[in-house]
Amino acid sequence: MKYKLIAIDMDGTLLNSEEKVSEKNKEAILKATQKGIQVVVSTGRIFSSATYFAKLLKVATPIIACNGGYVSEYNPSNIIIENSIKKEDIKKIIKVLDENDLYYHFYDNENFYTKDLKYNSLKYYEWSKKQNEENKINIEVIENPMELIEEKDLKVYKMVVVDDDIEKVIKAREELSKNKNIEIVSSMHGSFDIMYKGVSKGKALKELCEIYNIKRGEVIAIGDNENDLSMLEFAGTSVAMGNGIDLVKNYASFVTDTNDNDGVAKAIEKYVLN
Repeated sequence: MKYKLIAIDMDGTLLNSEEKVSEKNKEAILKATQKGIQVVVSTGRIFSSATYFAKLLKVATPIIACNGGYVSEYNPSNIIIENSIKKEDIKKIIKVLDENDLYYHFYDNENFYTKDLKYNSLKYYEWSKKQNEENKINIEVIENPMELIEEKDLKVYKMVVVDDDIEKVIKAREELSKNKNIEIVSSMHGSFDIMYKGVSKGKALKELCEIYNIKRGEVIAIGDNENDLSMLEFAGTSVAMGNGIDLVKNYASFVTDTNDNDGVAKAIEKYVLN
C-alpha cells in the first residue's frame, strides 16, 4: 500500500509522559516526509500550542487543532477550516457548568480563557513561563466568563471541562448532551471537550484529504483516546497506541507500542519505512 498522509494525535500519542517528542519519533516522521508523505498533527490543543510541537518535527505540517474546530497550515494566516461554538450555546454551557461547580476553560486559536489557574490551565501557564515570546500561550484569568462572552465577539473553538469528581463530570456531560448544537468527546479521564456540532478530527481529516486529493485508503491515523476515534474511523489504516483506551484499541487495525516506547515511530516503520 502506498500511503500519502499520516495523521498523528499529540497527547498520549506523539508526546511521551514528559510531554516531549522522542528522537525516534522525530526521525521516523522526517523519513516519512522525505518519502513524500504528508504528516498532519491532529490535536485537541489550542493552535498556538500545537505549532510549538510542529516546529520540533521540522516539517511544514498542516495542523488540526481544537479537535477539528480550527485547521490551519503552519502559517496561521492560511486558515483551512474554522467552526466556532455559537454565542447562545456558549452561554447555555457556562450556565450548566457553573451550576455544577465545575472547572472549565475555553479558547480561540491564540487566547486561552479560564476562571482558575488549575488543571490544564496551570500546566499551560507553567509551561508558557519557560518559553520565549513567540512560543508563549496567552492565558487570561477572568472573573466572569458569562460577561466576557456577552461583551466580546469571541470565536470559541473548544471548551474543556475537568474535575476530580467524576460523578459531577458525568452528570454535566449528560445534561449538555441534550443540546443538539454541540459535539462532546473525551480526551482524558475525568474530562470532556465541547465543540460546535459536527466538529471532529475525522471530519477535519476528511476535508484535508479532499483538498489534497488523497483517498481514505492512503491515510494512516494514530491515536489513543475517544477524541481520536473519528479520524481512525476515516483512515484506511487505523493505529491505536499501546497506552490507549480499550475503545480505540478494539477498533484499530493495529495496536502499536506505548507513547513512552516510541509507538508512533514503530507504527511508521511498520507501514511506511519497512
